[in-house]
Amino acid sequence: MRRRVKRLLAMIRKETVQTLRDWPTLLMIITLPIIELFLFAYVGDMTLQNIPTAVADLSKDARSRDFIQALQTSGSFAVQMYLSGEQEIIHAIEKGQIGAGVVIPPDFGAQIERGAAQALIILDGSDSFTVQSGYSAASAIAQAYSMELTIERAEHWGNANAVRLPIETATRILYNPNIDQMIFLIPGIAASLLQLLGVNITVMTIIRERDLGTMEQLLVTPLRPIELIIGKLLPAVMIAAFDLTLIILLGVYWFNVPFQGSIKLFCWLALIFITSSLGLGLLLSTVAQSQRQANQMTSVLMMLTMLLTGLVYPRSTMPPLIRALGNLIPATYFIRISRGIITKGVGIEFMWSDVLIMVLYGGVVVIISAMSFKKRLD
Repeated sequence: MRRRVKRLLAMIRKETVQTLRDWPTLLMIITLPIIELFLFAYVGDMTLQNIPTAVADLSKDARSRDFIQALQTSGSFAVQMYLSGEQEIIHAIEKGQIGAGVVIPPDFGAQIERGAAQALIILDGSDSFTVQSGYSAASAIAQAYSMELTIERAEHWGNANAVRLPIETATRILYNPNIDQMIFLIPGIAASLLQLLGVNITVMTIIRERDLGTMEQLLVTPLRPIELIIGKLLPAVMIAAFDLTLIILLGVYWFNVPFQGSIKLFCWLALIFITSSLGLGLLLSTVAQSQRQANQMTSVLMMLTMLLTGLVYPRSTMPPLIRALGNLIPATYFIRISRGIITKGVGIEFMWSDVLIMVLYGGVVVIISAMSFKKRLD
């Protein structure tokens, strides 16, 4: 037992010294997730505001001006030009000058008086985010403006109670009352970046041994595969934990994301997730025979992490086969855990299934990595 501990400590010391000496790579490992955090956070907001808009006001009366003002006041539309008709708006969308257009008919005011007014909203369908944001905003604005006009007419005729709706809804948004996209994105981004960091660290350590020709020296030592893997895991765990701390601090103090749950619980579960990610990286490194193969594998994993883990797209709408593929990625579970602790402040009793799967995942990939490691040169 004592010999095993000595061999393990020697491996940890060797890996730590080697990592510290390669300070350019270490600096890249530490700073790259921070840079990616800012990039993802600032470009990841999919709710568009101030969509460039053109207006063809064929009515040019007080009612049409009020409607245009309501569109601008909402913050969803930014009127940048006034055109003469529908065809000019379509040409402007084709040129990429605007993302939305509003055509107000000549008799808009008279239509309002008859209670059957209609305005045409034209959206750029080549941009799905513009369509989603513009359609929802236009519908809400039109409904609110219609209700305002109905109440105004009823008050004019002295019958305001007649337009009172029989059913009224009160909406309360939990955990994110201001619908801040950062509160949704930051916990998921932290989990995905941590996984990519853990995989890259461990893949590079094995490939580096092969590229430097030091793998032969490790093969002639009495180190066992599991000891070699643990020795490479522990220094990487420290680096990943340091990066996670920086990411969470930036999320809380720079992006103003409130941390609602237990920091202690989050740290313990993050340690399990880091081990799972590092184990997955070691498994990939035992398969990859060159730096090129390793880069290809990590690129594919990064793409799958972005698409299948629920970071951006909801997993509930995915086909069963795609969801099953996403279940093979540890970030799928930690994204839910991270959002549960950071955003909702829930405890382990609400996410024990994700924790259990992540623990089993980490143990399985480390064991498979040890079994896959061959104490010989291929």
